[in-house]
Amino acid sequence: MGDLLSSSLVLWAVAALTVFWAVGAYNRLMRLRSAALQAFGALDTYLLGLVSLLRECDAQAAVADHDPSDGCGAPLGAMAAQFGASLVAARAQPLRPASLAALAAARDTLRVAWEQTAEHRTKPQRRQWNLRATQVSQASLAFNDAVQHYNAAIAQFPALMLSWLFGFKPARPL
Repeated sequence: MGDLLSSSLVLWAVAALTVFWAVGAYNRLMRLRSAALQAFGALDTYLLGLVSLLRECDAQAAVADHDPSDGCGAPLGAMAAQFGASLVAARAQPLRPASLAALAAARDTLRVAWEQTAEHRTKPQRRQWNLRATQVSQASLAFNDAVQHYNAAIAQFPALMLSWLFGFKPARPL
């Protein structure tokens, strides 16, 4: 009878430890996921700043009656619209690899287009672009770091089992 009692106590202790570990590991994964989402929120703010800068540039070009092809006009406006659409999609699911891949491609295309037409910009516009690009770069580093920690956590054993059970998927850095 004593052996049965001691083995059931051991079994209950192991079960309790397993449950406490699982709750703690799940909470850790949720904290890391939340940190990555918060880092994307900060990045989103700076990316919106780029979109607003391009809209201001388009508005100034329209008021000044410039040829749209010589500065902030149609080609850059179309790329800014694509970038804005990619940003909306990424905002809906910020840890989804496909959304972030599309956002990264749109951002890179927009950056190249801006650089190719930089001579058509005013000094304040170029300064604003440089400031916002620096902010985006710093926020991207913070986001990528948070994603790296999240991905490392969901790939570790035994948390890997919880990741599979609760559907935690690896995210893509920007």
